[in-house]
Amino acid sequence: MTAAEGARPPGPNAESLAPTQIGTRLFEWGRCTYVMGILNVTPDSFSGDGLLAPQAGYPGAAVAAAVVQARRMVDEGADILDVGGESSRPGHDPVDAAEEAARVVPVISAIHAALPEVPVSVDTSKPAVAEAALEAGASLLNDVWGVSDDAAMARLAAARGVPLIVMHNRAQPEYRDFMAELLEDLRAALSRALAVGVPCQNLIVDPGFGFGKMPEHNLEVVRELGRLRQLGQPILLGTSRKSTIGRVLGGLPTEDRLEGTLATTAIAIAAGVDIIRVHDVRANVRAALVADAICRSERP
Repeated sequence: MTAAEGARPPGPNAESLAPTQIGTRLFEWGRCTYVMGILNVTPDSFSGDGLLAPQAGYPGAAVAAAVVQARRMVDEGADILDVGGESSRPGHDPVDAAEEAARVVPVISAIHAALPEVPVSVDTSKPAVAEAALEAGASLLNDVWGVSDDAAMARLAAARGVPLIVMHNRAQPEYRDFMAELLEDLRAALSRALAVGVPCQNLIVDPGFGFGKMPEHNLEVVRELGRLRQLGQPILLGTSRKSTIGRVLGGLPTEDRLEGTLATTAIAIAAGVDIIRVHDVRANVRAALVADAICRSERP
């Protein structure tokens, strides 16, 4: 058994996932771990890096800052840039579709113009925002409510021929059998997306670390990541700087959670995760390089 085979527990298509076209780039799953850099176009990001923070200045400054940040992340090794305009932290202020679109569309347009070969995803649960983002140059939809009964986002992905990240979430962290229910929710969501015409190769799953889960559930997600291979889809994991890591580290603030994040990155790669979604690109790329060299072929 090779290291890569050991990293990918048996399951449907675990070793033969079809590649996914995202923008101009073909993502070949299993060869290496891809890194998604986070750009928050918000005033209230939990991680403190929102580009609309009061000190950021006028809106045009936020767009310029986003392009600078995007260039830096790509220079550090990011494969995808994920742009979001509404915080998902507990107690965040809801944002309507018009305001969210006003935040993300100029940023996506500017990044796409500056870095046309770099795939850009839009982190939103609103189809109207997603559609405007696609028009601005986004080529991937990242839906934090991917397991909801509403298939509108999946219908948009099908109509536009773009991939969709289906993330697990619940309004309340209430479970009888946590991992079994998480897998059941994701299977149902994938079935809905397939039913409305999203091709199998355009679906990516995210177990939703930090969403609709207690800290013990989040730790179990990482511990049991191999079970997601049963779904037969590429897997994305986003643990970066999240509160469960801070709790494990004795209540450390977001800016001190890098080492904890890197631990989850290494474990995720050993379990066969395909994309890691992070704030600190350089450090996570370096961790992925070493983990990939151990668990699968070296990162190109």
